[in-house]
Amino acid sequence: MEDFGNIEIRISGTNGNVELSPDNYDIKDIITMLENAENLLFPNDKQNRPTISYNLQAGSVRHIFTIPLQFIIGFNAIIGQVNKTQDIDFMLSKTALAIEQMQTMAQKKNYVFEISTSLENTNKLEVTPQTKYFRKNVVWADAEFYFYGKITDAGGKDKANIHLLTEEYGTIRVQTSIDFLEQYEKNILYKKMGIYAVGKQNVKSGEIDMSTLKFLELVDYQPKYDADYLNRLREKAQKSWLGNINTDFWINEIRGGYNG
Repeated sequence: MEDFGNIEIRISGTNGNVELSPDNYDIKDIITMLENAENLLFPNDKQNRPTISYNLQAGSVRHIFTIPLQFIIGFNAIIGQVNKTQDIDFMLSKTALAIEQMQTMAQKKNYVFEISTSLENTNKLEVTPQTKYFRKNVVWADAEFYFYGKITDAGGKDKANIHLLTEEYGTIRVQTSIDFLEQYEKNILYKKMGIYAVGKQNVKSGEIDMSTLKFLELVDYQPKYDADYLNRLREKAQKSWLGNINTDFWINEIRGGYNG
């Protein structure tokens, strides 16, 4: 049986002249906190994340999130690093944005956020009106990318896009022109394809801003072993730099023993 633990975000402050409690905590603030918590814990592949159960408790307002213990251990290390460096520039963009939104709320409403876990000797992170948890040195640059996977959806009423299920990033959404989808003759749904796209990339962390991806071109994707192609490469190499190398052995080494 999988072990579970808790992550707690406690908010203290006042609502008017009354101490903050679940009874006077607005539903819009709850919705914002739920969105922030998901981005804190699972900023990328939300489709394949584990179930997050939630409980709202008094004292002042305590948001309790229950998830598998392995994720809590990693999250505990992250808040420990933030507390130590007083910096969030190293975080993924959605995670950093969640902290920034708490910082903005702390300054706007004079709240104090305390983030901790159920681990023994847990790290703790406080976001107060006096802290300054905002990104300072985030530089995003235009970049080109190739993504490979299975197309699970394509289209859209006003803004068209292609949904591609990838092993590395989960499902990504790439903005696509309606004209391309109208004119493309083949059925691409549930096909394994590559997508050539442009978007923004963090020059410091290498993180890709998935919300900026724009379609350039579809790429044929054939993951299976192609013997003819490898034989052509071998013949070409034999005439140049391979010399006396045992080409059968060399090709097998390059392929890692994979036989299709």
